[in-house]
Amino acid sequence: MEEGDDIVEHHVEEDMEKKETRSYTASSSFLDSVSPSDREGNGSTQSSHRLLAYSDALISIIATVMILPVAHTKVEDNEELRQSVQLLLTTKIAVYLMTFLIVTVAWAAHIRLFQVIVRIDDCLALLNLACMMLITFLPYTFSLMATFPNNILGILLFCGCVMVIGIIQSVIVLYAFSRPFLLNEPIQISENQTVYKHHLLKVIMRVPIMCFFASVFSFIFFQLSYVLLAIVIFLPYISQGLKWCRSKAMGPVEESPDSVMFYTYLPNEPLSKERVEAFSDGVYAIVATLLILDICEDNVPDPSVVEKQYGGSLVAALQDFGPEYLAYFGSFATVGLLWFVHHSLFLHVTKATRFMGLLNTFSLAFVGGLPLAYQLTHEFQPNSQNELEAIQISCVIIFFAGIFQLCIWVVALYNERETLHPYVRYGGREHAFMLAKLALYPCVALGTFFLTCILSKFSAPIFHLMEITVPFAFLVLRLLVRVGLALIRLIFYPATANRNVIVEEEVSQASVPFNALIT
Repeated sequence: MEEGDDIVEHHVEEDMEKKETRSYTASSSFLDSVSPSDREGNGSTQSSHRLLAYSDALISIIATVMILPVAHTKVEDNEELRQSVQLLLTTKIAVYLMTFLIVTVAWAAHIRLFQVIVRIDDCLALLNLACMMLITFLPYTFSLMATFPNNILGILLFCGCVMVIGIIQSVIVLYAFSRPFLLNEPIQISENQTVYKHHLLKVIMRVPIMCFFASVFSFIFFQLSYVLLAIVIFLPYISQGLKWCRSKAMGPVEESPDSVMFYTYLPNEPLSKERVEAFSDGVYAIVATLLILDICEDNVPDPSVVEKQYGGSLVAALQDFGPEYLAYFGSFATVGLLWFVHHSLFLHVTKATRFMGLLNTFSLAFVGGLPLAYQLTHEFQPNSQNELEAIQISCVIIFFAGIFQLCIWVVALYNERETLHPYVRYGGREHAFMLAKLALYPCVALGTFFLTCILSKFSAPIFHLMEITVPFAFLVLRLLVRVGLALIRLIFYPATANRNVIVEEEVSQASVPFNALIT
């Protein structure tokens, strides 16, 4: 055994030496092709990590704060909440959702661009700041479109911003390819850099060109402009559908691997998992911060009121805000646990595809609506119809935030060989528990929704107490899943019930793939 191990180690060392030699040869040949001025400029470059972190934080903030005009819309007690929500859905909520989706489309394009460009200099940093300035201006254009839906100025401003963003990104591409040491290493040593550059420019300019046509149609038939803007969100999937139809009608079209290796427009294109996690964490953190800002703004009593009405007793004055504090802790528990589930999900994911990113965007959009749920659930009189409908709206928001996380898991299972670690694939050790964890919030929200339809005495304090007790369900969930799996194994597989953990892990890693099971 020792001799065999020595032989294996010897071969491994030889392979490592060969790889290092090839890498050194490729790097040296590339450096030989770089001019001395470029080598000097390479010393002034730096990693793009901090620029990307700043961009992710900025985009997550601008995408989430658009919920503030919706959450701070006051509904009087004598108004029916259902009619008010219908009015909101036609204006502010629609603007919020459209803004969130469009901003995340711009963020996804930013991800793909900086998967190609891995180092930056001062010029690229300033160009990126110009892009960020225009992206942060997009919500204002949507607010104009919502406030003046029949005026084309909002559409023109939005389309103009997107077209300028496309031009700036094209300048970034041209500048980066003129200084190849800014690019990732496979493109640096590639002989087809021109092909990469042309492909990048072609994909980047698709959305600005569509916005150009939308701005033209706004003078003729502005409703069509809104349709074109909606198509921008689903452009990759429409492109994939057209590609499939063309392959069925004309046969498969061969594509150069160099042209689609790093920058494509396909739903299964890999996104940077780290940036998806960073953007998601930013949204969850901002939503939690918005909750406490509302507490600080609305629930600090005026000193003169405390002195006159409560005889100077601050404790007595704060007791009137008890329902608001309960609503805050319940809402924060929901935001924190949805983040916990999201964290657990992406802990097991090895690669995030573009389609998984879209589902994650929908989930985050509903998470961003939780400040609206917080405001509604403590705004109305107890045991009123408006209070019940506010709880139902909160259940709908929580349900969709959780169900889209579950959809991410289903999509990851469908492509489990590429997207998941072996131990969480179908039949793996953590598969059943992860499925139960992701299904918990949709089931709780759906059950609570039906309870509000049955029980007329169901109140907001009960709802928020349920939110606070959900964390204990996660503690019990793993125990219940383990006991359930042990009972199933004992009943249906008694001969294998006493196998040790090592054998169980080997069986889980050799489990049947999810695709094969569906087939």
